[in-house]
Amino acid sequence: MVDDQRVRADTPGVGTGSVFLDSAGSSLPPRIVTETVITHLRREAEIGGYRAANERLDDLAGVKDAIAALLNATPGTIALSDSATRAWSDFFYAVPLRPGDRILISGADYASNAVAALQRARATGARVEPIPSDEWGRIDLDALSAMMDERVRLVSLLHVPTNGGLVNPVAAAARIAREGGALVVLDACQSAGQLPLDVAELGVDALSATGRKWLRGPRGTGFLYIRPELVASLEPSRLDLLSARWTGPQEYRLATDATRFEFWEHDVAARLGLGAAVRYLLDLGPDDVFAAIAERAGYLRGALGELPGVTVRDLGVEHSGIVSFTVDGLEPVQVRDRLLGEDITVSVSHRGSTLLDMSARGLDSVVRASPHYFVSHPELDRFAAAVAAL
Repeated sequence: MVDDQRVRADTPGVGTGSVFLDSAGSSLPPRIVTETVITHLRREAEIGGYRAANERLDDLAGVKDAIAALLNATPGTIALSDSATRAWSDFFYAVPLRPGDRILISGADYASNAVAALQRARATGARVEPIPSDEWGRIDLDALSAMMDERVRLVSLLHVPTNGGLVNPVAAAARIAREGGALVVLDACQSAGQLPLDVAELGVDALSATGRKWLRGPRGTGFLYIRPELVASLEPSRLDLLSARWTGPQEYRLATDATRFEFWEHDVAARLGLGAAVRYLLDLGPDDVFAAIAERAGYLRGALGELPGVTVRDLGVEHSGIVSFTVDGLEPVQVRDRLLGEDITVSVSHRGSTLLDMSARGLDSVVRASPHYFVSHPELDRFAAAVAAL
């Protein structure tokens, strides 16, 4: 069980009278994360960035160790990045595509992934096709199975969409895709830090995630996991002197592990902060954290569902920590802004972020509330009361 008193004491942004419900956007970091980042920035100011980084080489290597422990992977399968989108794109653009190849995307796939897929399809002659959703809004496994043939090169799976509490059956979908001979990339941007991510059990070829959301790390951080057997067959679309070595006037040699997807220049302080965030999660106990998030989201989903004029918009059978809803007579942006006047932070998910799903449901936008484990039940009650007062 998560020690509520400890985690609230570790989080400067709580206990001040505000209610923070936007961990699906950019969460509140624990004190150890901000202290780690600020301490390193001060050290850079004292002795310069190169020397400061050299002092923390072991700690920088430890960032991959921590992420690997969270994913049940090995450090060599992890590439650090500056965002989940960058990590996803770095993998996706390294997958060779030919005319006639098919790219399958989830019905609730994120706009950045879909746009990248459409761009590459236009450039290579491949095709992008959405996987139908079942009656609960999840990936339709039977439809996916029927779509598989030798032309399906890559299947893009979304674990948790940005616009609601749906959780997709990733392991089952990945098994169908890989049995059909396709590569599987999982967007875990909204699930890393709030749902179990065992890459062996999920059976994916690649996984991308961000640090700033449920992991409670700094902005400008993310990571990519690549199945070790696959790394040697992929050459990133961009290289530098870290991802490859210049071995002769006309020759270079790629790094042998996932480092081939990294660049030498990076935000050292932010990456150290990401490592601190992941270790903080590991120290609390991921299973306890996941259970606490699910309990709070379920509590909030139930409270909103009892309010007249409020419609909870979450699809699926299993739910994540994201709670989406609308209020009759008010645009979601108006709801967000009025709640902000009460010092309550939520966000809005717009149609353009998940075009296929939102269009199918006839929604232009939804309010998104995403309570992390550091949010107290009295704060959730205050939020529900404020929504009722609208």
